[in-house]
This record gives sequence, C-alpha cells and structure tokens, in this order.
Amino acid sequence: MSGLLGARTCSSAGEVSDLKCPLGAKLREPLTEARFQQIFGGAEQEPDLLAEPRWSRRCSLWRRRARACSAPGAWRLLLARLPPLRWLPHYRWRAWLLGDAVAGVTVGIVHVPQGMAFALLTSVPPVFGLYTSFFPVLLYTLLGTGRHLSTGTFAVLSLMTGSAVERLVPEPLGGNLSGIEMEQLDAQRVGAAAAVAFGSGALMTLAAVLTALPRSSPAELTISVLSLALLVPVKELNVRFRDKLPTPIPGEIVMVLLASVLCFTSSLDTRYNVQIVGLLPGGFPQPLLPNLAELPRILADSLPIALVTFAVSVSLASIYADKYNYTVDSNQELLAHGVSNLISSLFSCFPNSATLATTSLLVDAGGNTQLAGLFSCIVVLSVLLWLGPFFYYLPKAVLACINISSMRQMFFQMQELPQLWRISRVDFAVWMVTWMAVVTLSVDLGLAIGVVFSMMTVVCRTQRVQCLALGLAEGTELYRPLRESHKLLQVPGLCILSYPTPLYFGTRGQFRRILEWHLGLGGGKETPKTDGPPNAVAEPVRVVVLDCSGVTFADAAGAREVVQLASRCRDAGIHLLLAQCNASVLGTLTQAGLLDRVTPEQLFVSVQDAAAHALERLELTGPKTCTVWV
Repeated sequence: MSGLLGARTCSSAGEVSDLKCPLGAKLREPLTEARFQQIFGGAEQEPDLLAEPRWSRRCSLWRRRARACSAPGAWRLLLARLPPLRWLPHYRWRAWLLGDAVAGVTVGIVHVPQGMAFALLTSVPPVFGLYTSFFPVLLYTLLGTGRHLSTGTFAVLSLMTGSAVERLVPEPLGGNLSGIEMEQLDAQRVGAAAAVAFGSGALMTLAAVLTALPRSSPAELTISVLSLALLVPVKELNVRFRDKLPTPIPGEIVMVLLASVLCFTSSLDTRYNVQIVGLLPGGFPQPLLPNLAELPRILADSLPIALVTFAVSVSLASIYADKYNYTVDSNQELLAHGVSNLISSLFSCFPNSATLATTSLLVDAGGNTQLAGLFSCIVVLSVLLWLGPFFYYLPKAVLACINISSMRQMFFQMQELPQLWRISRVDFAVWMVTWMAVVTLSVDLGLAIGVVFSMMTVVCRTQRVQCLALGLAEGTELYRPLRESHKLLQVPGLCILSYPTPLYFGTRGQFRRILEWHLGLGGGKETPKTDGPPNAVAEPVRVVVLDCSGVTFADAAGAREVVQLASRCRDAGIHLLLAQCNASVLGTLTQAGLLDRVTPEQLFVSVQDAAAHALERLELTGPKTCTVWV
C-alpha cells in the first residue's frame, strides 16, 4: 500500500531526505463494486442461478439440502449435540479419572446440604433440592461443553423462584396446618416451582426478614449463631489456603452431621419446637407434567430466570475455558441448560444453573471434565436411595445458615467497589443502580432496571466519542491522531478523519455536527477545525477521507446521514472518499442510496490508498506544500 506522499515523486533528493516520504509506491486501481465484493466477500450468487425462475431456484435449494442429509451430516449433528462423543474418546483415563472422581464426590457432598438448603429458599420441601442436584447435573454432563462447570441449585435463582412460588401458592393466614394440609400445600408449591422451571423471579426485601426476626425461636436462633460461627471460618480457610489444601474442608457436611446428632440426642424438635427436615422420601418422584395452567402467570418470572441462568452459566464456562485453553459453544450451552431445566421440571425440580461456589470447588478439587458430574450424581443418588433417613433430625436452621454462608461472597463483592471506581466510574454506577434497585424493589425488576441503565450508559458513551483527525507519521505508512506527540505530515486541503463508533440513530446528530465542524459546512459561519499548532493556517478542505474502520454497524438513520453528507460535500466542492467500510456497513449505505451520490472509485480498502488518491486529485507535485509539525 502506498503512503500519503507515494502518489507523486518528490521534487528533489534533498527534500526526500528531510521528510523521508515513501517513494516509488504504486497507486492502486480504483476500487470498483465488483472488486469490493471480491475482497470483502459479499453475497455470493451463481450467475446462472440468478437467471433461473424462483421455483427452479427453490428446487435447487431443496436438492442441496437433501444431499446434505447424509450419514456424515447426521454424525456431525450428533457430535455437535452430544459433546461426550467428542471428548470421551480422547479422555486421559490415568491422568484425569482420579481428579474427576475426587472433585465429583467433593462437589456431591456439598450438593446434598446445599440442595436441601436452597430448597427452603424456593419454598419447597428439602428433598426437591436433592432432585434438582441430581437431574440437571446428569443432563448437563451429557449436553454441556463446559469441562469445569458445575450446575445445580443456585441461591439467586432459588430466591427468584421462591418469590414466584409464594405469590402463586401463599400460605394460609392462620398458619396452623394439619399434616395432610401441609402436604397439599407443599405439593402445590412444588408444582408452581416446576412450572417456573419449565418456563424459566426474586422477591428479596429486607423488611420481611426484619419482621420475622422477633417471631424466631430462641433455640433456632442459637443453632443459627453456632452454625454460622463454624461455617464462616471454614469457608474463609478454604479460600485463603486453597492452594495448600488437597481438598476443601467439607464444613457443610460436618455441620449437618453435628446438628443432626445434637438434635436427636437432645430432642430439640419436641422440647424446643425446633423445625427439622423430617422424612426424606426414598427414590425418585413419578414423572409428572408441571402445571402448565400457571404458565401465563409465571411468564414475567420465567424471563429474568432464563436470562440469569444463561448469563451466569455461559460467563462461568467462558472464564474457565479461557483459563484452561479450550472453547465452549454458547449455542450448545443454551441448549444444555434449556433441556436441563425442561426435563428436570418433569421430576419436580426447580430452576437451576451453573454455580460459582461448586464450580470453584470442582476446579480446586482437581476436576478436569464433565465426567466429574457423574460422580457428583452418584453421591446425591446414594442419599436419595439409602442415606435419606440420616437427615431426619437435621434442623432447618442449619440449612438456612448454609444459605447465608454460601451467599457471603455476594456481600463481599462490595469490597471491590473502590477498585471498580478507579477502573471505570460508569461500571461503578451500573453496579450501584442495579444493587439499589434489587434491594429496594425485587430481584427481577432490579435486574431489568440494571440492564436498561447499562444500555443507556452504552448509548451515552457512544455519543461522547471524539472524531480524530489523522496525519501520516514521518517515515512510516501509519496514520496517527494529530494531537499525539509524533512528527506528522499534514497536507493543506486534505482532511483525514476517523469516526470510531457505530453510526445509528443515537449518534447521527453528533456525526453531522462533527463533520460540519471539521469541513466548514455550517453555512459559511464556521471554519474548518484544525488540530495543528495555534499558528497553523486553516485552508479550505478540498478532499476528505473518512476512515470507517471503527463503524462496526450502521442503521437506516445513520446511513441516510452519510448519504446527506455526500450530497453536501458534492455541493460544496469537496471530494468525499470512504475507506475501510466493512461489507455490512457498505451494504446498508448502498441500500440508502450512497452510490447515487458517489462513484465506486471513491470507495477504498485502506486509508493509505484513499490518501494517495486524494493527493493525486490535489495535484501534489512534491512535499514542499506539506506541513510538518510535532
């Protein structure tokens, strides 16, 4: 590619030596539309196909698709939809099996108390937390692409689901229910939770917790304080000594065993009315279609749950995929979690997703592949089939403390606010607005407000970008902003501008004002902007090169703005050149009528080529008229 001064030879050897302008560069031919399509890969169509009737083209298309439905095509589809067929043949049994087994068993041990605890957040009996810790994990093992991802019960989703369940199936005001009435209430709530999972909400208000605190039992409050006194330090030890411990300390399972033994030996359930888990039904529930009549009522809750599930799961999978140098398929992840929630809802499971705590635990314990999920399922399965009676005397207060300790990292994230403030005050504002909305309103509404506010910040930031005037760095073919402290070459009458943001309805006004300012198109009252030194003489712009490499997309309003700019430049005698437009942007501009205002010869692949063409048009005979400044 030629440089700025490569269109013509310089007038003397002395001048060439002083300014180091690139000589001997060959000016490329004008970029025609056919050449542009060849370079950028536009829509490819066979010439003879275009001449065929529409019905004939459709028949050809169907014949092509039919040929694609072959045995190799079916095998490729099966490989894409069942990831174990890809990674299992290459599984390193000696190197990975022990790590996956240890990690899976460790995570499964945590799944048991955590699943029962999060079931309380969902307002369903604890055993359904075990179901949710089994079926989704098994399904993700078969469908997921995240090798280090651990799925199951998630605190935020449990809160959101619990809010919807309590709204749909409220508890009677009296509160004194018989055993049969309680079973009926639980069954209704399980059906509502499964319906939310099938459609894939969270009411967290501080006021409810504070209101219920005076009614709490002194014995349960004491159990909670003692449980937190054990769980929180163990959690911190696991975090601080993560690299030194062979496996994390199973604080939850130790707490469950101690509390169960204490309640059994002291009869806390009968003497002090401590609520216990009770009998966990053995085996699996009968597959049952959720109450689909509730779907219209829970759609408003399902949408934020689905968004949170996908965002958390794909983000976690991508983090560990980048860390361990492999890739995840976002579409397959969406399918895996969708199928996981859909099928598990038939077994009375509530919504689930990947969880940060168990994923981190799985990685720390040496997990390598999705096979660790099978070992985790074995642990939960053993509890469902045989070990369930051992949790009969487990106080529910202990499960509540497991919830609190599992969510402590959510509160500790506030420690990152000072650093976030230093890095990006806009991201700090998004964090604070979302947090305040969630706390004062609800999780689903708060998340929606956070998303809307984040989108508004993106719009505001795109409207505050600066259009940069470029000049040629001495001795190179690189164009740099004129405000940088580099020795640059600036040609009178030539303006090279870089617009580094998408061109859409929100930025078109700014685009118009910036170009008017630089080109002096403000009705004769404004002069062209100069980024040079104060004593630089501003000359009328005769040729402008617009670098569109930063314009990632353009909508109809933005495209019309470019077309209007081309018309105004033509009326003002300014030759407009467009450089580095991607195929999508160029297609939008063409549809808006750009080629009625400019010719294909005014479209260039690079700024260097466009600048060389501009200099030829300006009839530059040497570098004497170049302005050199620092």
